[in-house]
Amino acid sequence: MRNLETIKQASLITAIKTPYLTNGEIDLACYDDLVEQQIAAGVDGIIVGGTTGEGQLMNWEEHLMLIAHSVSKFSDRLLIVGNTGSNNTREAIKATEYGFATGMDAALQINPYYGRTSLAGVKEHFNRLLDIGPAFIYNVAGRTGQDLTPDIIEPLAKHENFIGVKECGGNERIAHYEQQGIACWSGNDDEAHDARHIHNAHGVISVTSNIIPGLFRQLMDEQNDALNAKLQPLMGWLFCEPNPIAINTALMMTGAVNPVFRLPYVPLTSAQQEIGLGYINELDVADIVGEKAQLLTEKDVILR
Repeated sequence: MRNLETIKQASLITAIKTPYLTNGEIDLACYDDLVEQQIAAGVDGIIVGGTTGEGQLMNWEEHLMLIAHSVSKFSDRLLIVGNTGSNNTREAIKATEYGFATGMDAALQINPYYGRTSLAGVKEHFNRLLDIGPAFIYNVAGRTGQDLTPDIIEPLAKHENFIGVKECGGNERIAHYEQQGIACWSGNDDEAHDARHIHNAHGVISVTSNIIPGLFRQLMDEQNDALNAKLQPLMGWLFCEPNPIAINTALMMTGAVNPVFRLPYVPLTSAQQEIGLGYINELDVADIVGEKAQLLTEKDVILR
């Protein structure tokens, strides 16, 4: 396991896609290939079983297996962050303990969603989980229905196992935290370049880097307004429907993964794919995970 200061040096962390076999089970061979391509592109770490990796569609046996597998195969070359969060504190504690037992470097923890609690309950939830080991706190009010405001985060930041925040609340808030020495990773790909180079974010936890890891590496390494502007349409398209629908579709269009969806996710429409086809294929094929993109047909796609 890496220490907190080493973890904080990770500027590009990919919320890695979980690929499936045609029977709907996790395709570990394909997963390993995806991770190898992330490593080759210079990505610093991966979130295993995050929203993009569809941890919400896994049972805990699958979820913890994938964290353990990732540690076994890649921990010598990559920061391994297990999404062991839950809206059930007892469940999150158990999963987090198992994740650390298998050797993950850090956990990603979210505030209770749907069955929301009071601010006092949110703070207790996170403190119990931080007591177990190093953790990123994930603030995504659009999914949880509850914003983690500075009055919640700032006291938590004093915990010895607090790494920082994956913040989807915008660059103004990121700048506020970073000025206080609270590490932030942008949770919004389209804002990540400016978050890093203008607002002093530590980096990004990215969806887009699943398909263009090398280009996102460039965006994090140095200010490049032209490249950032060029990639904005692709990043916008990747969030035209709730994540991870578009990134799944994109990686299937490039042939990087089997065209298998776990319901309730289904592919983008043909019209939506047409838009993304242009954005992907205007890039160098060497910068894309997979090959030149092609439209999916209805008969190509398997829903499980």
